[in-house]
Amino acid sequence: MNTTIEKEIFDIIGDNHQMTSLETPLRPDAFVRSDEQKMEVIEQHFEIIMKELGLDLTDDSLQGTPHRVAKMFVKEIFSGLNPANKPKISVFDNSYKYDKMLVEANISFNSTCEHHFLPIVGKAHIGYVSSGKVIGLSKLNRIVDYYARRPQVQERMIMQIFDELKTVLETDNVIVVMEATHLCVSSRGIKDETSFTSTLQYGGVFNQKEFRDDFYIMIRKE
Repeated sequence: MNTTIEKEIFDIIGDNHQMTSLETPLRPDAFVRSDEQKMEVIEQHFEIIMKELGLDLTDDSLQGTPHRVAKMFVKEIFSGLNPANKPKISVFDNSYKYDKMLVEANISFNSTCEHHFLPIVGKAHIGYVSSGKVIGLSKLNRIVDYYARRPQVQERMIMQIFDELKTVLETDNVIVVMEATHLCVSSRGIKDETSFTSTLQYGGVFNQKEFRDDFYIMIRKE
């Protein structure tokens, strides 16, 4: 059992939305069990949680909930934990010699706060200048979706997406902006329903203000 002091520290870390590592914290044996085995265990434990809350699992509406939650966790909202689900990313030579900025704006994502397991809902905006490689537009959406589908902290998520883009595009000329509403802020704690969180990461030519300004203009177009 955790001590009272430890629990207070846990609350502080959660309320401050602290991140302790760039990589998503995973145990070495994280993928020893199959998805089906994980779902079975999660279903059993979630049934216990529901019963502790006083819910009647003999009710037709509730009796299938532990199964549905287990399937949702493993197959959907936390599917980005498993490297086997990483999207296949193909890049191509920039044969048409396009040398200006490419921007993909308003990429919707749904993630989950790792501190309270509540939704993070927002938009990502990505820009890059090719150094010889280009990427299919839908692949940008898939990269965002992959890193969003795990317990996250927004600062880590943007760094993971930024680093992945730099790697696949073989360039530092990448910029990422993420704007999100955190339900751990809006539905609990301070219960502020109007605020949102913005994060920014960039490198290469985007260290120059004029490039960043052009990017901001493009993502704000309606």
